[in-house]
Amino acid sequence: MIDLHTHTVFSDGELIPAELARRAKVAGYRAIAITDHADASNLDLIVPHLLAVAREYSIFMDMHIVAGVELTHVPPGLIAREAERARSLGADIVLVHGETIVEPVERGTNLAAMEAGVDVLAHPGLITDQDAMLAAEKNVALEITTRAGHSYTNNHVLAMARRHGARLVINNDAHGPRDLVGAELRRKIVLGAGMTEDEYLLADMHAWALVSRSLSQ
Repeated sequence: MIDLHTHTVFSDGELIPAELARRAKVAGYRAIAITDHADASNLDLIVPHLLAVAREYSIFMDMHIVAGVELTHVPPGLIAREAERARSLGADIVLVHGETIVEPVERGTNLAAMEAGVDVLAHPGLITDQDAMLAAEKNVALEITTRAGHSYTNNHVLAMARRHGARLVINNDAHGPRDLVGAELRRKIVLGAGMTEDEYLLADMHAWALVSRSLSQ
């Protein structure tokens, strides 16, 4: 299993990066991206520290750790700038906190994420045809999530991805140990959202491609 969306004490997670990685390893994950919530106030803090863990701990922990960020509640007009800034600091993966129906995310965030060409749009909520079409065009992966609340629109996200040929990835949005669901529950959640077995496997292939890219950099 691969998870591209997790959080540590560098934002609102419960664990330091090493413990998160260890618990993910024991839960059956072979790779995780640590993508703490970020905006202009903390990018300089988060990215260098997560890069240090990713580079120094992966080999000793026998799993791939990827350093990234989740741009969260950033005004849509600034998302492209902050995504570029995150990459210039060395972030290997950039997520945007999408327009989930359970949080007051500003309208236009999904579109701004597509236009910026980020790697993953997290919990996109009731994503529109226009934005899903642009996701396919820009190779922005749409997230199917196991996290309560955000997962309410998984079926809609899946339908829009199918309609427009957008890529999907499966993430936990883990903030603590209990969020790192095991393989059986993970599979049941996504199949319950309507994914086929082939789509499930393809989503993991998309996630692995992003991890592999970071390893080659």
